[in-house]
Order: sequence, then C-alpha cells, then structure tokens
Amino acid sequence: MKIGRNDPCWCGSGKKYKVCHADFDEKLAELKAKGEKVPPHSLIKTKEQLEGIRKAGKLNTEILDMVAENIHAGMSTEDINKLVHEYTIAHGGIPAPLNYCGFPKSVCTSVNDVICHGIPSPDEILQDGDIINVDVTTILDGYYADASRMFCIGQVSDEAKKLVEVTKESVDLALAEVKPWGHLGDIGEVNSKHVYAHGYTVLHDIGGHGVGNDFHEEPYVCHIGKKGTGMLLVPGMVFTIEPMVNEGEEDFFQDEENGWTIYTEDGSLSAQWEYTVAITEDGVEVITH
Repeated sequence: MKIGRNDPCWCGSGKKYKVCHADFDEKLAELKAKGEKVPPHSLIKTKEQLEGIRKAGKLNTEILDMVAENIHAGMSTEDINKLVHEYTIAHGGIPAPLNYCGFPKSVCTSVNDVICHGIPSPDEILQDGDIINVDVTTILDGYYADASRMFCIGQVSDEAKKLVEVTKESVDLALAEVKPWGHLGDIGEVNSKHVYAHGYTVLHDIGGHGVGNDFHEEPYVCHIGKKGTGMLLVPGMVFTIEPMVNEGEEDFFQDEENGWTIYTEDGSLSAQWEYTVAITEDGVEVITH
C-alpha cells in the first residue's frame, strides 16, 4: 500500500512522510528507473536502530581492545574464547557466535592457514611466529556489531607481516572510496586491485554482509568487483567490509569434521580484517573495527 505524504514515515521516526523520507524514496525511484539496483527499506536502518548498533559496536571494539592487551604466545585459543565470553557477559552483551547455527564457541579464532571460522580449542596453543584472526560479534540490547583483527604473535616472518599489512590497507582503501550513492562494486574493485598488486588473492565466495538487526543480513559484500556496479550505497545501510586474503591461491576447503573451519587449499597463510560500517549522508562511519 502506498504511503501518503501526511502519513507517519515508514522509518518509525514519528515524522510525516513528506518531511522525512519522501525525497529519499523519490530519488531511489528515479535511480531504479535508470537501471540502478536500489536497496529495499528493510536495509535502511532508522536513527534508533543506528544508535543501538553504535552501542553494540562500542562494546565490540572494547572486546577486541581487551584481546589485544592479553593475547600472547603460549595461550590457547580457548583462553581467548574465555576472555571474550566473560568480558562480553560482564558488560551486558551476548556473544553472537555462541550456538549460532550450532557454532560451539563465543568467538572465531583463525590461525595461519585458517581463512575463517576457526573454533577455539584448549589444544591449540599460540606459537611465536603465528598470525591469528580474532573475529568478534556482539549483541547488545538486541543489536549486532561485527569486527575482526589480525594479531602477530611474537616475531613473525616478513612475509606474514606483509600479508597482514596489505590486507589491512585494502580495508582502509575501501573506506576512503566508499560514499553515499556509490556502489558495492566500488569496494570490490579497490580491495581486489590492492591485493592483486601485491601478488595475493582475495576470496570471491566468502565476503561481507549486512548487519545490525541480525547477525547476517543482505547485502552480500564481495571483495572482488567493478567500480560503478552492484547495489547502490545509500544512507542508513550498515554492513561489514572484511576481505579474506590468501598468500597463495584463492581455493579453500571446509573441515568436514566440525563443519565450520575454512582452510586454504594449498596451506598458505591467510589474513582478514573486518569493520562494520554505516553509510551516512556525507560519507561512511566506522561502527566497530
């Protein structure tokens, strides 16, 4: 049913539609008529939702900061899980990974050739020279925020350090490129160009996603793409940028026993950084990193 100009706006602001999102919807309709792929209203977060997501993001960042202060050689990945779980609960949050589709832990810990979804274990001990991705997703008051960081344990090789640095650079380059009324393909192009220029590969089949009201939402954010293509980026969209970069080939396989952990096919190192970002009226806001 078409909303009237004097009806309450669909976003829940309480304002009349004509002074809230009428112009916004008109612009979307014009762009859609020109062949652009526009996001549905369900992907546009309200001011109230954005505020809730920001609070979840603040806690999520604090958790990763806490991990950064405590991670070291000799600890197990289960030790990291306990730190994340206890800190999250103590600060009023819920660790989103725990029991998500059967995932058994509160955080993902992906070491060396593990691309993503590594399951913490008391038997997996961090060694000098390891690189590890710690992926934290937090629920606070019903809202979700998601980010991951790479950590270099002790003295890592120059090759491993470069992989970690280039992956981080690719995310930051995407942030500089992302803007309202741009396209998802802008992210894929800048990410992949930077990664390929350094001789690495970036995964096509596993990428970022919408987040905020749920753990995983639309749209899918591919880190390989072409500028000016894909869904429009419009104010109110919230999603992750999280390129997974392999030192060797892009090919991967899934652990058949646990059904979660993704490894590089050739055993090469893999790195990932993840931010949750929101598209604003004049740029992009980092919600958690």
